[in-house]
Amino acid sequence: MESESVMVRGLVLPTRLTSLLREGRWLHPGDVELARLIPWFEDPLDFLTSADEMAWESRSLDEFADDPRGSALFREVRGGSLGAPVDLPWLDVEQAFFIAVNRHPGDDVAVALDYRTDPADPRVVGSDFWTATPPRCAWRPIAPTFSAFADALGLGSRNPLLP
Repeated sequence: MESESVMVRGLVLPTRLTSLLREGRWLHPGDVELARLIPWFEDPLDFLTSADEMAWESRSLDEFADDPRGSALFREVRGGSLGAPVDLPWLDVEQAFFIAVNRHPGDDVAVALDYRTDPADPRVVGSDFWTATPPRCAWRPIAPTFSAFADALGLGSRNPLLP
């Protein structure tokens, strides 16, 4: 029997993420390990450990995209309303959701799945407030796919029977 797809904001979670969540292996690898993979990221992150948490935390995407000042600062837009494709350093909030967010309230930083590249194994992007000029958010690639992100962090086994 095939399992049902898990969705957040109308987007299907990658099979690998669904498996990691179901098996309790979607675990924060530690700040040092994350810093190795995301060297520009200065604020600590917490992984979101369920689809419900991802949906809840991603609500702010709509708030910022719908506010002109928030949209400009966080570089978040609704791609469907632009009539043209939007790419990095902008995030299309209709094609993304958060998988990790700031540990400290008010930091307003995140790591997101960006479905503009692949609906089955989306790229992983992170907000960058530290290197952009002028100082505002620029969404930067972290990994070309979620699978590559999980592999780089050593999450889950490389058992060929697992997605």
